[in-house]
Amino acid sequence: MKVTIVGAGNVGSTCADVIASKSIAREVVLLDIKEGFAEGKALDMMQTSTTLGFGTKIIGTTNDYTKTANSDVVVITSGIPRKPGMTREELIGINAGIVKTVSQNVLEHSPKTIIVVVSNPMDTMTYLTLKSTGLPKNRVVGMGGALDSSRFKTYLSLALDKPANDIQGMVIGGHGDTTMIPLTRLATYNGLPISDLISKNDLENVSNKTMLGGATLTKLLGTSAWYAPGASVAFLVKSILNDEKRIIPCSVFLEGEYNQDDICIGVPCIIGKDGCEKIVNIDLDDQEMIKFADSASAVRKMNLAL
Repeated sequence: MKVTIVGAGNVGSTCADVIASKSIAREVVLLDIKEGFAEGKALDMMQTSTTLGFGTKIIGTTNDYTKTANSDVVVITSGIPRKPGMTREELIGINAGIVKTVSQNVLEHSPKTIIVVVSNPMDTMTYLTLKSTGLPKNRVVGMGGALDSSRFKTYLSLALDKPANDIQGMVIGGHGDTTMIPLTRLATYNGLPISDLISKNDLENVSNKTMLGGATLTKLLGTSAWYAPGASVAFLVKSILNDEKRIIPCSVFLEGEYNQDDICIGVPCIIGKDGCEKIVNIDLDDQEMIKFADSASAVRKMNLAL
């Protein structure tokens, strides 16, 4: 299997490193517009293969899309990252042009690929990619919910002082500080409702920390996070390449699901070799449905800026 990652910045290179070190793909192509940047990152990663014990081939290229030919999955991370005080929404103007150009270029050489969108604002960039390319909706997937859910489970594990791998939790809605919806009611620890294990105030605190997870890291780091985003992308790519049929919250195109139409927003999806193979309908309560509708309205307002 072959994966192309467009954008060799922190998120893109971390994604490539995880995919290679875990032998998720046979070949990884890292592409960037900055001269020599992707080539240097690829060479550096390749020099870890003997010590880490992987056989994935990593190729770097400066804007040569011919090297991306026949990719099974293309990940778009390119665009400017957030700076402290910036919202994801403020990136629309610059990143929209980049994402549209990139998606057209990769499809010229990999017409059957599945596109995973990471660039912010992710829901709007996913919608743009789908509309501008005309691809079937299953082949354009936005990675946001996977990252938000990993942050949610991390904060839950800290609140419970229990292993994160024993916790199940999901975040749906828009990938934004005020639009994501941590499903605290449905979160469990080894099958036990977490709402029975910690106080309502603690659970609300976890929810708030999750929603501000990206902004918190941006303030601490001076730029967008990369380890968790890169690993979350690799997790999603792995489910596609291995046809794992995992349920992963992703930003996909809705046509009536969750009472929404003509929008890309985070919902639970079965992710396999064909991308988003099915949207899973969770029985949300009235309050959760109101939050989801509000989140969709906010995402639609961002889409108007395209």
